Amino acid sequence: MADSYKGMSSDNIKGLVLALSSSFFIGASFIVKKKGLQKAGSSGLRAGAGGYSYLYEPLWWIGMITMIVGEIANFAAYAFAPAILVTPLGALSIIISAALAHLILRERLHIFGILGCVLCVVGSTTIVLHAPQEREIQSVKEVWDLATEPAFLFYATCVIAAVFIIIVHIIPHYGQTHVMVYIAVCSLVGSLSVMSVKALGIALKLTFSGMNQLVYPQTWAFTLFVATCVITQMNYLNKALDTFNTAVVSPIYYVMFTSLTILASVIMFKDWDRQNPTQIVTEICGFVTILSGTFLLHKTKDMVEGSSQSLPLRLSKHAEENPYEPEGIPLRRQESLRQA
Repeated sequence: MADSYKGMSSDNIKGLVLALSSSFFIGASFIVKKKGLQKAGSSGLRAGAGGYSYLYEPLWWIGMITMIVGEIANFAAYAFAPAILVTPLGALSIIISAALAHLILRERLHIFGILGCVLCVVGSTTIVLHAPQEREIQSVKEVWDLATEPAFLFYATCVIAAVFIIIVHIIPHYGQTHVMVYIAVCSLVGSLSVMSVKALGIALKLTFSGMNQLVYPQTWAFTLFVATCVITQMNYLNKALDTFNTAVVSPIYYVMFTSLTILASVIMFKDWDRQNPTQIVTEICGFVTILSGTFLLHKTKDMVEGSSQSLPLRLSKHAEENPYEPEGIPLRRQESLRQA
């Protein structure tokens, strides 16, 4: 066990603090952006229907700025700590968004939802205590070599092909009715963007330490790829946010995004090559604990807000604007999480 605690290096601690800060800002941004989307949708074409009226809504931009601050902290965290440590801590943003949704959006949190939050914290702590050491990298060229190895190239090719098929053939038919469609695009693209973000973060960290990495074309290639991925994620995350319930989108997006990111990191950076089987199994158990927590948050949302499990995942705009029927029975609010 002593080896596990030794593994918490100074770089890992820096990454941990940045990741926790990121979760706070991103969790809050979900709610602010949602309120902005609701306000913009009341006077223009909703984002879920292809509209962009939210771009003229100040509240949405406040949420966007808050999210950007969180993403910058998250970006910096990847420069100091491995993705296996940083990415699962995104579950804490779910806890924050659930608490704020309870207070601001009136999405009531069931007692088992609170238990789900506790499980997320326990799972996150387990992963933090057993996370691998950050790989020692001296140049962005080393990251490029890792990214162009056959195993990761195969993974990246499969992801890009899957995203193309979903966007071209599946979204036009099922985007408005199946929550997995938009989230699949965000998660698949996200797993690649995290690898590029980590590469870019390492390049900047080395540059600030005196080893200029901006002279290498690989740094700018990673920068271009990050920009492309982020724009794609933002677009489809806004659609998911405006179309589906926050309590549905949040856990599903977290599970898919985190699972795919960990997979990508294990393939590209070979994180588990530097750990023994006990540490790997403990990390997996911690991750499963977090998944259990997000599942509880998801399922108990239905227990609180509606007695029928057959309620649809989305309501019409008019139903959202009028959350109470004449009898005074609250309708299920179909709001949705975010990002990117």
